[in-house]
Amino acid sequence: MLTSVQVARGTMKAIVQDSYGSPDVLDLAEIATPDIKPTEVLVRVRAGAVNPLDWFTLTGGVGRLFLGVRRPKFRVRGVDLAGVVEAVGQDVTRLRPGDEVYGGCRGSFAEYASARENELAPKPTNITFEQAAAVPVAGLTALKAIRDAAKVRRGQTVLINGAAGGVGTFAVQIARALGAEVTGVCSTRNLDLLKSLGAEHVVNYTREDFTRSGRQYDVILDNAGTGGISGSRRVLAPDGTLIYNNGTHGLGPIIRLQLMRPFVRQKFPFFITKVNNTDLVALRDLIESGAVTPVIDRTYPLSEAAKAIGYVGGGHARGKVIVSIA
Repeated sequence: MLTSVQVARGTMKAIVQDSYGSPDVLDLAEIATPDIKPTEVLVRVRAGAVNPLDWFTLTGGVGRLFLGVRRPKFRVRGVDLAGVVEAVGQDVTRLRPGDEVYGGCRGSFAEYASARENELAPKPTNITFEQAAAVPVAGLTALKAIRDAAKVRRGQTVLINGAAGGVGTFAVQIARALGAEVTGVCSTRNLDLLKSLGAEHVVNYTREDFTRSGRQYDVILDNAGTGGISGSRRVLAPDGTLIYNNGTHGLGPIIRLQLMRPFVRQKFPFFITKVNNTDLVALRDLIESGAVTPVIDRTYPLSEAAKAIGYVGGGHARGKVIVSIA
């Protein structure tokens, strides 16, 4: 078995960022293979996925208070990954070299990445590494929103705004797996996609405003933020649940919803997604049962990761965008 000292002597290719700006600040560089701590695993990365976080880290903005004032604290981009265990720390008990895994880490847009054991799980056996890499952050966010925060149950009506995006495509399928009647809001080009994922109803936002439909929903998951708080509440059941999951409008809408909570029957739960083994296993079970299938828009090689992040930053990705490293 390799030790952390041995693996740290090599080098690898990785996408690094040393300043904030456009995708042009990203470089494909040769850097040291990461060391691993006793509770960590070294993964030979086969694929990673782009998340909005990668775009926000690229551009900086107000996020610099958390990401690093002058430059990102962590040079290598990427969080989602799927790959093969190369080496394990001395305290790792569940994983061994050669295991196929998926999960999260700091720096997945690289040939190797170090990850905590509790942030990895065995890769679903019925999908590719690229599909598995699409799952962690978006899939876990959808799972937390639908299963845990909204506590969706059989027979409820669920509307998902931004249903064709990374989180939305997972949320549609998870809500259906829990027995809900799902309505998805998307553009014209994604209507058939949502129907294929199990949405009973689709709303084309270029032709119809879901907040003026006259229907009521038990749960609304707003990934797009286009309905507005007042509009979404108008079509939310009197004791329904509204989950606002859009970071492009800042914290204002989330703070406003939290301030309303003591005065209305409607519920506005707030949650933070954390990559963890237990929920990754739950997602793996859903995928292996056929209830959930990752949706991939485009796949880029590692050398074109900057283009992949720029595409996601444009806001029109359908499902997930993948960086292939194999």
